[in-house]
Amino acid sequence: MSRKQTITKEKLLDSAFELVREKGSIELSARHLAERAQCSTQPIFRIYTNMAELEDDLFLKCVGYFSDFFINAESISDVPFVDFGMNYINFAKKEPHLFRLLFLESNRLKKSSYDIVNGGKNNFVIREIRRIPGISPDEAESVFMKVWLFIHGIACMVIRDDFDISETETISLLMDMFRRIYGRAV
Repeated sequence: MSRKQTITKEKLLDSAFELVREKGSIELSARHLAERAQCSTQPIFRIYTNMAELEDDLFLKCVGYFSDFFINAESISDVPFVDFGMNYINFAKKEPHLFRLLFLESNRLKKSSYDIVNGGKNNFVIREIRRIPGISPDEAESVFMKVWLFIHGIACMVIRDDFDISETETISLLMDMFRRIYGRAV
C-alpha cells in the first residue's frame, strides 16, 4: 500500500505565502519552501513544473489578499481617495513584504499596479472616481494619476520608516492633497 499524499498545492501555496509575508520574496526558494511546508523539495516539483509557476500562483494569492484587505477596511472619510489612500498606506505598513512583491518588484502576469489597486471586478479606483461630483473623464485620469503618485510615495516612505506621522495627520494630509489636486469643493 502506498503512502497517503499529505502535501497539496494549497499547502505549498499557503506555506509560500506565509514565508514571503514574513521574510520577503528574496527568501522564496524550493529549499526554504520545503522547510516551511515540512516536506522535501520533491512534492514541490511534482505539483509545480518549476518555481516560476509557483511564483505566479503566489502572486495571484497576494493580489487576492490585497483586495480582501481593501474590502475589509473601514471607511473613515467622505472625501474621495482618503479611504483608498489610507488602505494602501496601511497595507504597506502592515504587510511590507507583500507590498514590495506587488508594487515594487517586476510586473508579474502582465498585471500593472493599476490593475492591482483597482482590485479587478472590485473597481476600487473607479468607485473613488465616481464619488467626485461632476468630474469629466479627462479630469478623472489626471486626478487619479496625481493622487496615485502622492499615495504611492507615502506608502514607499512608510516601508522605509521615512514617514513618521500619526494616522490622524495622514488623513488630514490626504484630504488636503485631494482638495488641492481636484481644485473644487467636494
